[in-house]
Amino acid sequence: MTKSIFIDGAAGTTGLEIADRLSGRAEFTLIALDDAKRKDVAAKREALNDADFVILCLPDDAAKEAVAMTTSSHTRIIDASTAYRVDPDWAYGFAEVRTGQRERIASARLVSNPGCYPTGFLGLIAPLLAAGLLPADWPYTVNAVSGYSGGGKALIQRFEGDGADIGYRSYGLDLAHKHVPEMQVHAGLTYAPIFAPAVVRAFRGMLVEVPLPLSAMTGAGSADALRHALLAHYAGSPVVKVHSEAAPSELLMHADQAPSDRLDLYVLASPDGSQVRLLAMLDNLGKGASGAAVQNLNIMAGLDETAGLRL
Repeated sequence: MTKSIFIDGAAGTTGLEIADRLSGRAEFTLIALDDAKRKDVAAKREALNDADFVILCLPDDAAKEAVAMTTSSHTRIIDASTAYRVDPDWAYGFAEVRTGQRERIASARLVSNPGCYPTGFLGLIAPLLAAGLLPADWPYTVNAVSGYSGGGKALIQRFEGDGADIGYRSYGLDLAHKHVPEMQVHAGLTYAPIFAPAVVRAFRGMLVEVPLPLSAMTGAGSADALRHALLAHYAGSPVVKVHSEAAPSELLMHADQAPSDRLDLYVLASPDGSQVRLLAMLDNLGKGASGAAVQNLNIMAGLDETAGLRL
């Protein structure tokens, strides 16, 4: 039976990529508003409440307004904003992050799509804390770089506009980035991690790193134990790959790399094992946004969760 979907914010980068992944899929029909009705409140309210599934690709305040307008009990919502990511009434849409999460997503009416940076951080840290191999009360640091598409139309214009000469942009310098609560809550950390994000001259892609001085961390497992725990946690996952081969000489983000909905994880250790760099590579528009939304949609609809994904 075909299910109807309304993407609110379909003209934005995330919405366009979701629609592209759903293109040609007979299981779904898209409810679309033309330009004349896109800002018509009555038309939007009707679309929200007629759809079987709504995917919100909006700023936080607009997402909250859309949720408030959706009064139909049969409409299920996936929100790609930050608005509900630490709300206990919403299922957190990272199926692989912990045991039972996929089942919670499958039965939920309300699902919050994870942030791109938190996907990399939590993909590395959450299973290791759950396994007792890392302490919850350590002051973790997260260093990360992303493609500029994650900043929306304004940042894309800054990097691509006439005369743009930005090569590297460090931001979040007030240590109050909106992704930090999500990282802390879903990892179960005592302290908020210090988060140092940056944007580079690549359209898409993301590298998230968590450095660990294992020799200074009471109760931490060895590098091999961390790697084996991640391998066990993600065993059989079609989306998440834990690399167990020898450390690469370099990890590259290409300026024009192809879309991907995978999450690649690395545990890289110093020769004596006293230091480790946990590294996650993903597409900020894939597993970090649109790919995750489609994966969640598939799970909620009872379909193969990789349908439409680029793996």
